[in-house]
Amino acid sequence: MVINRLPTDCSKPVTVMSFDYGTVKIGIAIGQSISSTAEPLTIIKAKDGIPDWSQITSLIESWDPDFFVVGLPYNLDGSNSEFLQRALKFANRLNGRFNIPTFGIDESLSSETAKEKYKIGSLKNTIRKEIDDVAAQIILETWFSEYNKNTSLDQAR
Repeated sequence: MVINRLPTDCSKPVTVMSFDYGTVKIGIAIGQSISSTAEPLTIIKAKDGIPDWSQITSLIESWDPDFFVVGLPYNLDGSNSEFLQRALKFANRLNGRFNIPTFGIDESLSSETAKEKYKIGSLKNTIRKEIDDVAAQIILETWFSEYNKNTSLDQAR
C-alpha cells in the first residue's frame, strides 16, 4: 500500500483519526475537516510497537473515521529516520485491518511542539508527563492545513 499525503477528493467534510506512533505508546487524536481542528483523544500502550488492537477497534467503532493519518518520522533534513519503516508498517496494518484510507504526513517536531504547548500554553501550571495524544493532535492539524489547501485547489478547478 502506498500512503499518500492527501486524498484525491477533498470536497466533503470528513472525520479523521490520527496517530503518533511509538514503540511504547501511541497517541491518538480525532478531528473534523470542516473546522480543521483536532482534539487529543487518548494514549494507548504498545508492546515493542504492537498496539492493543482491541482498543483501536473500540475507538474506531465510536468515532467512525473516514481517514487515518499517521505521523511519519523523517529526520530534520528530510531524510528517512531509522523509525520510519516501523511507522509505515503500523500505517499499513491500520489500513489492512480496518480498510480505511490511510495517509501519512511528516511529524517532525510534533512532540517538541506538544511539549512547548504545555510549557507556555494555558495549562502551564499543569504537570503533564505524556504528550503523545497532543502530538497526534498537532500531526492532524498540520494534515488539515494541507487538506484544506487541496480543497481550495479542487474548488478552483
